[in-house]
Amino acid sequence: MQNSLNEVYLSEIPSGRNVIISALHEGNELNRRLTSLGFTPGTGVEIVQNFGHGPMIVTVRGMKIALGRGEAAKIFVYEDEKK
Repeated sequence: MQNSLNEVYLSEIPSGRNVIISALHEGNELNRRLTSLGFTPGTGVEIVQNFGHGPMIVTVRGMKIALGRGEAAKIFVYEDEKK
């Protein structure tokens, strides 16, 4: 999925990259969970591990968090041009 802001799903970003969250696209329950973990629009995320299958490990707001692929596919991000 891409649009004019070059948004992609978080699950598509390879290890070692830095991105910024643009939007969360899911129901209220998952949005509340992700928000409580620090996943909010404008927040930077570092992809620590993404093997293309299984859970991902990311760093957000200084915390390492494991995300399921389904969860990561509900988070839209764009490249952090500063890093």
